[in-house]
Parts: sequence; structure tokens; C-alpha cells
Amino acid sequence: MSTQSAVTNLDVPPASARRINHALTAPLERRALLWLASRAPAWLSSDQLTLLGLTAQVAAGACYAWSRTNPRLLLLVIVCLALNWLGDSLDGTLARVRRCERPRYGFYVDHMVDIFGSVALMAGLACSGYLHWQTAAAMLVAFLVLSSESYLATHALARFQLSLGIFGPTEIRLLLMAGNLALLHSPYARLFGHRWLLFDVGGVIAAAAMFAMAMVVTVRHTAALYRQEPLPRREEKLPSGAKALC
Repeated sequence: MSTQSAVTNLDVPPASARRINHALTAPLERRALLWLASRAPAWLSSDQLTLLGLTAQVAAGACYAWSRTNPRLLLLVIVCLALNWLGDSLDGTLARVRRCERPRYGFYVDHMVDIFGSVALMAGLACSGYLHWQTAAAMLVAFLVLSSESYLATHALARFQLSLGIFGPTEIRLLLMAGNLALLHSPYARLFGHRWLLFDVGGVIAAAAMFAMAMVVTVRHTAALYRQEPLPRREEKLPSGAKALC
């Protein structure tokens, strides 16, 4: 089978996957994106918005790195995160409103952009001095594990999980924005009688929460797939010549 045939014959293409988003801001965000998409200029394309989202996230990482010597750049990070939200969230909505979806292309490109953008953002944070690089690495690994589970579940279960509980990408951006404003006041937090870097505290909590959520949904989805594809009973007769490898 050719590579092209293998791609076009996917059992569960992204277009058929049910989108699930129970994030706190999801209803308001959905209305805002539809309003923006219906009023977007004709020259603006989904690909341009995707590029905007990636560029803004890379710029946010660069601003975090440079904020080590100029804390005011933390305000520019907030602007970059807002532009990242615009590009990352509006590209798919614009395609759906204009009825020019490219499900597999959009799914692949959008999520590879998320991965590269997240690496750039965490690298910038690791260089910022506002947290230890080990904390940034832990957050990145946890994000990649959680993202990988989501992408696999999209194919295996035909459900695309955009949020976990009330938290989604928009909530994470809002928390980062609030954290930046707090950093301008003080980069430290007092906890259990000790002084810690504020972003170290938040980063450890975020990484632990993402790892925990990844394990919970992995167990849940594994159980669901096991129920859908149970092992054959011993008394069931195997096809002639087949080997009982299970």
C-alpha cells in the first residue's frame, strides 16, 4: 500500500472525532471566535493565523529569556500570549465558518505547531531566571505526555479532548498572564515558612497535575478500549490455520 493510500484510509480521521471542551471559558470563547471569524477580512487565511500563533509563542519564549535583564518584557509576553490565542484558536474556526476545512492537514499542522511552540516557550522560561530549568523541563515533558495521549485518543476513540475538567489552553494562558503580573511585583512566594521562586511553585504544581491527569485518562481510555475489543473466549473456535497469539 502506498503512503498516500495509508493516509487517506485512516480508520478514524480527525473530522469524525467528537470535540470535547468543558473548559471554564469555552462558551464565551466559542462565541467570540465565531464573531471574529464571521468578520475576518477575506485576505486572512487559516494558515496565516496558524503562523501567527506559532510566531507569537516563539516570541513569548524569547521575551521570557530576555526578561532576565529587563523585567518589563514580561508585559510583552502577555501581548504575545494574547496573539498566540488569536492565531491558535481562530484558525480552525475560520476554516469551519468558510467551509474550507482540511481535517487531516489542519490536525497535523496545528498540533505540530503546538509542540514546537511549547518547546520554545519552555526554553525561554528556563532561561528567564524566574524558575529553575528542571521545573521548565518537567512542565514540558508533562505537556508532551498529556498531548500525546490526547492525539492517540483522537484516533483510537474518535474523541478529541480539548480540555481536562475546567482547564484548557486558554485557562493556561490566563494563568501565565496573571503570573507575569505577579512577577513584576515579586518573583518569590512564601510557602511553609520558606521563600521559593513563584514560578517554581506554580510549575511544580502544573507538572504534577498534568502527569496525574495523563495517568488517569490513560487508565480510563485503556479500560474503554479493552471493553470495546475484549479478548476472544477460549471456547471460541479460531479460524483455520490461525495461531492463538493472544
